[in-house]
Amino acid sequence: MVTEVFTRTYCDPHAVREEKVEATESIQFAWEGAVREIDACVDCFKEHEARFEPLVDYSRPVKRRRTKKAATPAATPAPAQGAEAAADSGA
Repeated sequence: MVTEVFTRTYCDPHAVREEKVEATESIQFAWEGAVREIDACVDCFKEHEARFEPLVDYSRPVKRRRTKKAATPAATPAPAQGAEAAADSGA
């Protein structure tokens, strides 16, 4: 017999107030030199984003985005004029 176990994660800020709200997001923050993570609901996540700056690691170099090269007009093939003439005569 197989038994399935479902575990729900609840919002940690709501759990402090003894409320059970299902968590869908996670919040990262720095505490005593370490990055910690807590589970949060959408409302708590939005509140955290509005209050605090996002956690950014400045020790790593910033990657530059690649820019796409502009296509030259000569590189795009023009439609053959023979195909246009054949389409006009067939109509």
